[in-house]
Amino acid sequence: MNKNRQQVLVRWLKSQSALVKRWLRLSLLLGLLSGLIIVAQAWVLAYLLQALIVEQQPRAALIAWFIALAALFALRALTGWLRERVGFIAGQTLRREIRRQVLNRLELLGPAWIQGKPAGSWSSLLLEQIEDMQDYYARYLPQMYLAGLVPLLILLVVFPVNWMAGLILFCTAPLIPLFMALVGMGAADANRRNFLALARLSGYFLDRLRGLDTLRLYDRARAETDHIRHATNNFRLRTMEVLRLAFLSSGVLEFFASVSIAVVAVYFGFSYLGELHFGSYGTGVTLFAGFLVLILAPEFFQPLRDLGAFYHAKAQAVGAAESLLTFLETEALRQGAGLAVPATGAIGLRAEQLVIMAPDGTALAGPLNFTLDAGRRLAIVGQSGAGKSSLLHLLLGFLPYQGSLQINGLELRDLSPRHWRDKLSWISQNPFLPAPTIKENILLGRPDADAAALDRVVEQAYISEFLPLLPQGLDTRLGDNASRLSVGQAQRIALARALLQTPALMLLDEPTASLDAHSERLITAALDLASRRHTTVLVTHQLADIRDFDEIWVMGNGHIVQRGRYAQLASLPGPFADLLAHRRGEL
Repeated sequence: MNKNRQQVLVRWLKSQSALVKRWLRLSLLLGLLSGLIIVAQAWVLAYLLQALIVEQQPRAALIAWFIALAALFALRALTGWLRERVGFIAGQTLRREIRRQVLNRLELLGPAWIQGKPAGSWSSLLLEQIEDMQDYYARYLPQMYLAGLVPLLILLVVFPVNWMAGLILFCTAPLIPLFMALVGMGAADANRRNFLALARLSGYFLDRLRGLDTLRLYDRARAETDHIRHATNNFRLRTMEVLRLAFLSSGVLEFFASVSIAVVAVYFGFSYLGELHFGSYGTGVTLFAGFLVLILAPEFFQPLRDLGAFYHAKAQAVGAAESLLTFLETEALRQGAGLAVPATGAIGLRAEQLVIMAPDGTALAGPLNFTLDAGRRLAIVGQSGAGKSSLLHLLLGFLPYQGSLQINGLELRDLSPRHWRDKLSWISQNPFLPAPTIKENILLGRPDADAAALDRVVEQAYISEFLPLLPQGLDTRLGDNASRLSVGQAQRIALARALLQTPALMLLDEPTASLDAHSERLITAALDLASRRHTTVLVTHQLADIRDFDEIWVMGNGHIVQRGRYAQLASLPGPFADLLAHRRGEL
């Protein structure tokens, strides 16, 4: 990573801290208060030792000092706990805000962009990489200021007591951040490489896990196991590189801090032996002065030690920010977010020179020119990659476009996405059931629906057929990825959810793919009945199911190459007849 890029990332990380400035200032004040308590502790302890050993005062006369010392210990512990708590709240708030930015960006980019990366990389970005910023905000940022302020406070106390001890501390202190910076120069790069490796490994492992049955079918399980072992070993080596730098940084800190404290101890030792006669302003070195400085010397370097320990948190945050900022700054085409509200009633579509674009600006399909009247049923067929699903994603608002696509006379890009999607129902070939129970999944789009509406769609989607087999009926918990249900049963729940919406436009993306014959027959019957009440666009490879549709489009290479009714297209030579012949050959 070049130096300019690293500076950009650090500036971005600091700019995010503006949201928790109050918490960070409170953490800084608590750190300063802790520094003052440390000085007071050292002063009281040195006074007690001077009084007991040199002045030989009775212990009874020093009870108040002992109580004060105990109170300072308790106050220091309380201050440390409060500082940790405040730092955690600051980090938690920032993590929540950065995660919100990422999720908002993902929402704007849409599923077409998200599918360009494995799910594992997105989970790594949203979880591990954002979590690794906690210590940067909770500890490193406040400690950066305390590493300068607390040593300065201690110097202000030490110099009036013994200028030589203060000079030793003052001269040796800059060595620690200097060597820390030299050691830590590669830490951010190492963390960035580690995060990239983790994102790739997460995506690779999740993809192989999902395709485990296919790998076993083609006898590739052992080969993929070897690949995962090799990738895991590479990640282990990168992690060890990061840890090596962290330990080296800590070792440098401890070495120079120990040398500095040793020099101070040697100075006082020779002073007590009468070999050195300078540093105490001509009054001689007292036990009080020696103990005070020797107690404060480790505390002088402790903020720098803490900064060194948290420097690894900065390197982690910079490495994580590389992926986050790259994603947040990604320029991608979007459909637009207008404010117009679509009219009530059935939906009609009209396109002129419509070109469907990918988020990166690549043309996926088009130019297309068509009209679909309100209430009509349209089936789109064609080979895979012809542009069928791209057209559905465009209608869902997930892809940008050029040209014109009007909805009842209003341009799609001028419509409010929220109000437009309220008019839609969408069923894909892979039903997604995120809620815990069957009932909650059906009511996902209309949580205020009454019991009569719920019972109606349960009957229409043939859920009632398998409902008695479930232990708690509609309140049955589905488990992870709806593991309690078959694909056909899950698709019927998705169908019920779509029917409950009472949509103006129904979008169906191969809803009967991968279903058993019984489930396919039931869902086809339910969709046939439901599609007659709404404008419907169906993408399918099942040609037998579209005989009664009002219009059929055959798409190829991103264009509409043939259109008409089933009987008309089947009687003519062309792409549709070829699809029919190919389908008969498969059967």
